[in-house]
This record gives sequence, structure tokens and C-alpha cells, in this order.
Amino acid sequence: MVNNKPIGIFDSGYGGLTVFRSIFKQLPQYDYIYLGDTARAPYGNRSFQTIHQYTWECVRWLLKQGCPLVILACNTASAKALRNIQQLDLKGQDPAKRVLGVIRPTAEVIGNYTKTKEIGVLGTKGTIQSESYKMEIGKFFPDVKVHQQACPLWVPLIENGEYDKPGANYFVKKYLDQVLAQSANIDTLLLACTHYPLIQQKIAAYLPANIKVVSQGDIVAHSLVDYLHRHSEMEKSISTGNTQRFFTTTDDTADFDHYGELFFGAKVQSGFAEIKC
Repeated sequence: MVNNKPIGIFDSGYGGLTVFRSIFKQLPQYDYIYLGDTARAPYGNRSFQTIHQYTWECVRWLLKQGCPLVILACNTASAKALRNIQQLDLKGQDPAKRVLGVIRPTAEVIGNYTKTKEIGVLGTKGTIQSESYKMEIGKFFPDVKVHQQACPLWVPLIENGEYDKPGANYFVKKYLDQVLAQSANIDTLLLACTHYPLIQQKIAAYLPANIKVVSQGDIVAHSLVDYLHRHSEMEKSISTGNTQRFFTTTDDTADFDHYGELFFGAKVQSGFAEIKC
């Protein structure tokens, strides 16, 4: 069965599959198409211009597949490309199509998790440098203090299958020590990268029992449920064939299928997506 009007989900690599897994669990009736730009991952240390270019090329590919709605299940892309795509790039497309990110839905609720009003945000260098979480959380929870920590080695460790090895422990503890050194009052840590749920248990093992670790999958899924409820015209435009298709920008899809299964929690069989500049 061919997806006529699927929901598009994009990430620079595999991480967005953790968000997709939560979305599919809550909204299994729709058609979906996932695109991971594994040929050019990771995005975390790239420039604003490059991240915007790569993200828009992938979003445009998903729009050409018939997607009326695209979710940027990537914090770096949401931080550095979403606004330009929404305000500028989409103007030349069908005005009814929409692109959403993962930062705003998370910022809208993260303040509800903390009792001390101090949280730590763990993310890629690009996400942290953008200050997007500080700005967005400040809009909804001006009384919450946000401490940020870039974790540049976590994504490479995860995407190279080294995250569960003993050698990864040093780098997990290193960045946790750095963020907790910023304040003794932090009681909530936000995993502001969709890759990080794969090391969530390892992260929790190095933390005091009073610190909560929050990942984004269920938050983004709940937000999408609410969005579709409030935008019935969009909800009606999405096809309901209960299908999922996966694509990668790497022509050898074997690695994507292997690691994709770890992130998605089910067997993944991907195809090659040729992204043209």
C-alpha cells in the first residue's frame, strides 16, 4: 500500500525514531514516512546555514512524498532551521502544509516537572548554543532557572553502537558532573536530544535519586494528539492506512535497519532517499 498523505518525521539520523515510536504508539491509525539523513549526520556541530540547508532539503523531499505535516524530530534542526522553514521556505509550497518541531512542545510542559524551579538541559552543541530552550522555557515558566550542558560525544557514541560499552561511562558521567556543578538545586534533567533515551538508564545510574530524567518522546506525541484535535482540517488530510515507511540518505541501508530497530523498538526495513540540493 502506498502512503497517500502520510505524516512525515525527520531526523538527522536514528534519534527521531524514539519520538516516532511514541507517536505511533498513541496514533497508530495514520500513515507515516520517516527520513533519517544518516549520510550527513551528525548535525550537532555544523553551522546554522548548513543545518538549515540540510533540513530544508529533507523536509522538501518529504513534502514531495505527499506529507501534509512534517515533524522535525531533531532538536538541532528544530533549534536552527524550524523558524526559517516556517516563516520563509514554506511560502513557496502548499500553504496548507505545516512543519512542527520538538522544542516548543517540550518547553510548554517541562516546568511542571521541577519542584526546585531549576532544571538542566542536555543537548548537542548546536542545540545548546542556540539558546532555544532557555528562550522557550522562559516564555512559559519565567520563574524556572535553566542550566545548559552540551554533550558533543554522546551522539557519536550512540550512532556508532558504543553507547552500551564500558568506555561510554566516562563521557556520560563527565557531562552529568558538569551540568550538576552549575547548581546544587537542579532536580530535573531534560534530554534535549532524541538520541539520548538510549542511554537514559545509564544517565540515571549516575544521578541522585531526587533528580528526574525527562525524555521527549511521550511529550511530543501528546502535543501532536492535541494539535490534530485542534486542527481538524489537518487531521482529515492525513491518510489512515496504519503504515510506516523508513528512508535513509545512505545508499547502503543495512546499518540503518540494524540501528533503527534499536531506536524504534521494532523491525525496520528502509529504502534509499536521494536528496537533491
